[in-house]
This record gives sequence, structure tokens and C-alpha cells, in this order.
Amino acid sequence: MLDINSYLSYDSSWERLKAEDRPIFIYGMGDGCIKLLRQFERFGIKTSGIFASDEFVRGHSFEGFKVKRLSEVEEENEDFVIALAFAAGYNELIDKIDAVANKHTLIMPDTAVYGGEPFLKETLVQNFDKANAVFERLCDEKSKEVFDCVLKYKITGDISFLKQCETIPCEAYENILKPSSCETYVDLGAYNGDTVLEYLSYAEGYEKIFAIEPNVRNYKKLTAAMEGYKNITLINAAAWDKEDTVCFSKGSGRQARPTQNGILTKAVSVDSLLCGHRADYIKYDVEGEEKRALEGSKNTIKEYSPKLCVAVYHKLLDMFELPLQVLEINDSYKLYLRHYPYYPAWETNMFFVK
Repeated sequence: MLDINSYLSYDSSWERLKAEDRPIFIYGMGDGCIKLLRQFERFGIKTSGIFASDEFVRGHSFEGFKVKRLSEVEEENEDFVIALAFAAGYNELIDKIDAVANKHTLIMPDTAVYGGEPFLKETLVQNFDKANAVFERLCDEKSKEVFDCVLKYKITGDISFLKQCETIPCEAYENILKPSSCETYVDLGAYNGDTVLEYLSYAEGYEKIFAIEPNVRNYKKLTAAMEGYKNITLINAAAWDKEDTVCFSKGSGRQARPTQNGILTKAVSVDSLLCGHRADYIKYDVEGEEKRALEGSKNTIKEYSPKLCVAVYHKLLDMFELPLQVLEINDSYKLYLRHYPYYPAWETNMFFVK
């Protein structure tokens, strides 16, 4: 059972920043910086400035601050604190952040990918029964370590907790998913085909693949990547709870998502797509619409118990609520949790296997 007091004993990232006498500089611009500035105002935290990586500094300003280089901040301040405001998901950038964290106090407050609310101690207190119910169903010590470390990171903003629990995708494929050469695989949020190709590198064959991607630019890349492969159905659509039409953002990249104003896009459910046929493995990484996509898969999940990989990091309570949603549909699953190298706690996935 989780010990809630062990988490509440930590100072939250916001408490740590609020208590600081040293100047606090935000590292990074864009949406992440704006989110931090809003929370700084909310918690009464003073911002001393903004800096960016040297290659992005062109003498411009952002949100009323002149954007500086790290070297400038170091020359002007004997000691200071860094609040990290952008995500890092590849080794070179992660190593760069680690090097900065080794020199300076670095805090990366956790904010949801979608939705403005940060993860607070109160969030855990209010949802402790859900958190503990998921923790109790985890099937190996690594999963429990990941759950524990991700929670500690979400509260403290200390990225060392994420470093402590990370694994790489091959570990999940080899020890949890164990793909065969005759599976039907459904990839929801196929992006440019990278996860299909990753799956194929471990499966060494397949029976049928359905790859669903809503964004037109990404879909073109997906189509090019899958050229020459047989028995792969590509669908330019959003993964949804029913057949429908939805507005999707115009931008490409991984964060193509539903918006009020965007491009009208076809939406499909897994159940309608498969028409009662089996799936052996389904991956859900649909930019915050996992709950809806799972609802659209419930008949398949109930009937065939396919292996599932569900991204549990897009929204504030995903790590608690999405696993319970799956178990409500089919309670026979074993649960495993893994976090791949990434700052913040993105690329945290829950696996469901029989």
C-alpha cells in the first residue's frame, strides 16, 4: 500500500520556489514558459528573468523579459535557481539539461500536457484511493518503483526521480509485450510511423496492422514510411469513442489534438474499425483523448483481452483514472508501468497483459 505521508513530507515544487531567496530564472520559452508564469503568479513566486539555449537567443524578448543566454545569467548572478519550462525527449538534450542541473539548482514543476492545473499534494490526497488501487494492481517491483518515482517527481519537480526509474522500450517489448509473428496490432496515434516500425523490429512479422493518425501532414509521413509493407491499413482519422467528425488542430508534430477551431477530421472507434474481429495488441497515444479511445474499444477489450499500451501522462489524473477505466471493462489484466527517458514525466506508459 502507498504511504501517503511519505509523499506529503516533501516540499512541493511550488513551495520550494516560493521559499527561495535566490533569483529564479525560467529556462525556455513557448507554451511551457507561459504555463510557469501563470503558476508563478498564482503562488506568488517572483521571476527574475528568462534564458534560453545559446542557439535560440537573438536579442529578443518573451512575455516582457529580455531573453538571455545561460552564460549571461551566470555572469550576472553568483547563485540562482532554474525553473525548467520545456520538454526533453532525446539523449543530447537530456544530457544538456543534466549538465545544467549538476551546476545549478534546477526544478521542473509538473504541469499537465493538456489542462492548466499543476499536480499538487492536494491532488494526491483527493485521489489517493484511486492511486492506491492502481498501485496495488502493479505486477512487478519496477512498476512500483516507477509509480513511486513519478509521484515524487510530480510533487517535487526534482527530475532525478525520473532518472532513477527510467527504462528503454526494448525492455517492455522483451519482458512484457513479447510480440509474436502473427498478431493484429492497432496503433492509435501512429504519428509518422515510428511506433509501427518499432513494433515490427520486435515482432519479426504480423498478421494485420491498423495505423490511425488524424493529422494530415503526419499521415503523409506515415504513408511514406509504410510503403512496401503488406496487410497494413492506414487511416487518416482520430481515435474516438464512436464514428464521428471532429475538429483537429492544424499544426503537425506529436501534439495534434482536438480543438474548437481546426480541420474537420474523420473519427473512428476501435470497435467500429474491427467489426467484431480480434486485436492482439493496441497502443493508445492520442494526445489526451485516451479515455475516449478506450471507451471506443471496450467491446474488443472485453471480448479478446488484447495487450494494451496506454499513455498515462497527458492529463492530470491519467495515471490513476485510465488504468481503472480499463479494469472496469476487463478486470483480468496484469498491470505494468514504465517510464522512458524524458523530462518531464512524459513517455510514461501503462501496459496491460493477460
